[in-house]
Amino acid sequence: MKFIDLFAGIGGMRLGFESAGFNCIFSSEWDKHAQSTYSSNFGEVPQGDITEINADDIPFHNILVAGFPCQAFSRAGKEAGFADQRGTMFFEIQRILEAKQPDCFFLENVKQLKSNAGGSTFEFITKTLGGELNSLPQNFIINEKTKSQLKFNLDYEVFTNVLNSQHFGVPQNRERLYFVGFNRKKYPNVNFNEIFKWPNSIKQATSVSKILVNEVPDKFTISDRLWAGHQRRKLENKMNGKGFGYGLVNAESSATRTLSARYYKDGSEILIDQTSLNKNPRKLTPRECANLQGFPSNFNIDSVSEVQAYKQLGNSVAVPVIRAVAHEIQRTLNQLKSYK
Repeated sequence: MKFIDLFAGIGGMRLGFESAGFNCIFSSEWDKHAQSTYSSNFGEVPQGDITEINADDIPFHNILVAGFPCQAFSRAGKEAGFADQRGTMFFEIQRILEAKQPDCFFLENVKQLKSNAGGSTFEFITKTLGGELNSLPQNFIINEKTKSQLKFNLDYEVFTNVLNSQHFGVPQNRERLYFVGFNRKKYPNVNFNEIFKWPNSIKQATSVSKILVNEVPDKFTISDRLWAGHQRRKLENKMNGKGFGYGLVNAESSATRTLSARYYKDGSEILIDQTSLNKNPRKLTPRECANLQGFPSNFNIDSVSEVQAYKQLGNSVAVPVIRAVAHEIQRTLNQLKSYK
């Protein structure tokens, strides 16, 4: 079965689907640095900005896979939703689904999308995908130009769930929102609730030791000034009732906080304790970040700078979670063949 990889990043979604037996026939990613990493691992340069790609130029496929930009819905951003241009990338997915009518789609975004604009963004997306939107939800924010271009011709059975990578063998507390949809037009009179199931969590403990490398250069140990700043800000935040600050773990910790694209700046969300070495805490290396996202050890992250590698891995996905859902999609589509 064939899939397309939209907003492909460095190919984390592709890794998950290919390991479940699917074949990628098209990819799109606008960032040149991410294209470089993608190319060095998959032997092809993704096509560029999806807004400039005609649907006629995209091959027919069984599954549309997309981790559409999350900054518009994330706490780390302004949570402007569809008022943010990055948030409107969902409409590119809608456009291609309408044109190609694949059997299935798989989408990923931040957990905060569910609560964005009082839940109206989530309601709009799910009802649009399911062909059930009769009017725009209350509190829904959208510009007039985009509003005039809206179409509601989709008819997918939509499933949504929040999955945590820590429950799939990765020592990272990373919750993400996932959408899976099956084309009702192609499979009429099917009770999809009896066929599709979300993957079960792995019943095993995780440990940060699993992702650490043996030899780490001193450059990853943070300076006295930066360490003092982290401690000061954490104390100030605590006094102000914010509860935010650096996250310190060691090899025995069960999981880290969520790796983000801003990790390259100061590493504050995930610091490794080095008290036993009489050193300040250190940042994860790019390779450790790749390990934390469940990328295979032979995945090449050396075609770009360390800063870009940090950004790319923070923006990517936890591969084992994608793989687990992809296997369930594969099982469901195989079962649906008997209904055609």
